[in-house]
Amino acid sequence: MSRTTLAILYSLFAILLFDGMGLIIKHLSGSYGAAELSAYRNLVGLIPALLVLWTSRDWHAKGRSLHMRQWKLALLRGLILTFAQYFFYLSLGILTFATASTISYSNAVFVTALAVPLLGEKVGLVRWAAVLVGFAGVVMIVGPGRDSFSLAALLPLGAALCYALTAVTARMMDDGPPTALINLYSTGVATLGALVLTLATGGFTPMQDGTDLLWIMAMGGLGGFAVLVLVTAYRMTEQSNLAPFGYFGIPLAFVLGWLFYGEAPWSELFPGALLLAGGGLLIIWRERQMNAAGREVTTPK
Repeated sequence: MSRTTLAILYSLFAILLFDGMGLIIKHLSGSYGAAELSAYRNLVGLIPALLVLWTSRDWHAKGRSLHMRQWKLALLRGLILTFAQYFFYLSLGILTFATASTISYSNAVFVTALAVPLLGEKVGLVRWAAVLVGFAGVVMIVGPGRDSFSLAALLPLGAALCYALTAVTARMMDDGPPTALINLYSTGVATLGALVLTLATGGFTPMQDGTDLLWIMAMGGLGGFAVLVLVTAYRMTEQSNLAPFGYFGIPLAFVLGWLFYGEAPWSELFPGALLLAGGGLLIIWRERQMNAAGREVTTPK
C-alpha cells in the first residue's frame, strides 16, 4: 500500500472520528450548552496538541521554542476557532445531524473566495464558477423562503466561514514556526475562549451522572484522536491528494444521522448537497491542475 493510499485511509478514518464526536455533541446538547461542550472538547484536545508538538522533529530541530513572530495572528486564529466551534456545536443541537454537517462543508467555497482579498490570489473563471455552484448548493440546503427555513441553518454556515478564515490565516503564517506549534496556540486560545463563552452564557451545568462524564470524555477523545490521525495523514502526502475525499463526509453524516437519530432529511439536502460537493471538487481539481502546471514550469528539463 502506497503512502498516499494509506494517508487517504487515515483521512477517512479521521472523518469518521469527527462524526462520532459530532453525534455525541448532539446527544449531550439537550443537557449541556454548546459553549461548555466546546470547552470540554478543547480541554481534552490540549493533550493531543501537546503530543503532536512534542513529537514534531521540526520543533525539536528549532530549539523547542514556544515563541512565534506572528503570535498575534496565531492568537487571532484561536479566537476565530472559538466561534467556529460554538456555532457548529450549537447547530448540532438544533438541526438534523446531516444538515448541519453538510452546510459546514461549504468552508472550501469560502476559502477560495476569501483568498482573493486576504491573500491577494488571482481566481480564474473556473474557480469562480465553482464557487457560485457551491454557494447555490448552500442556498438550496439553507432554504431561505422555504416554509421549513430556520435561522438556525445559518449557524453551520457561520461555522464554515470561521473555519475558512482559520485556513486562510494559516496560509498567512511564516514558514518558520512548526505547524504543531501553530496548532497548539490555536487550541489553547480556543480553550480559553470557550471557557469565557461558557461563563458568559450561564456557566457550567452540574454533571448529571457518571454516564455523562464518560460521554464527555469520549467526545474529547474522539476529537483529539481525529486531529492526530489527520495530522499524520497530512504529513504523509500533499493536502490536495486528500481534499477530494473529505466530501465522503456528506453521505457518511447522512447515514450516521439516520442510524442513530432516525433522521433522513432528503428534501433539505438534495440536490443542494450535490451542487455543494460538485463546486468544492471543481475547486480542488482546478487547484491541482494549476499546481501541476506550476511544477512543470519550475522543474529543470
